[in-house]
Amino acid sequence: MDWKIKKFDELTVKELYEILKVRAEVFVVEQECVYQDLDSKDENAYHLFGEDQGEVVGYLRILPKGIAYQEAAIGRVLTKQAYRRRGLSLEMVKRAIDFIQDDIGEDAIRISAQAYLLKFYEGFGFKTTSAVYLEDGIEHIEMLYKRRDRAEKVADRTLKVEDKPRIEG
Repeated sequence: MDWKIKKFDELTVKELYEILKVRAEVFVVEQECVYQDLDSKDENAYHLFGEDQGEVVGYLRILPKGIAYQEAAIGRVLTKQAYRRRGLSLEMVKRAIDFIQDDIGEDAIRISAQAYLLKFYEGFGFKTTSAVYLEDGIEHIEMLYKRRDRAEKVADRTLKVEDKPRIEG
């Protein structure tokens, strides 16, 4: 798998075509959801995608803060059907989080996730911030990720150890 992260104006015409093609394939055709995919946010986004022999098989876009939300955002997350259940989405979202934190310098990430993927995103540390709502006829839920600093992690571990029942005897 060849992973790339590019700004809109760094994409080749072929890469842009392949990205738009797979987005239409997954979101419009497969999910039977007619919606306005080209929303003018792509021009300000970073595009993270995985290619297998020149074919885009995994994709997401990263929006800097202020484009969709006050925080940075991840959206349009997809894996081509033939490539699912191989861990590509896990790797892709992890790469996006790392890029947002390390390269863009943001600690908070907001997403509008399809509701059935709640547990998937909770696995990365995203927390629910809304009730389920319909977006383009599909149930979604808003979620927020905040990087925790070392002191918070140590405090959590300390609390967990101290909260364990003590056996006296």
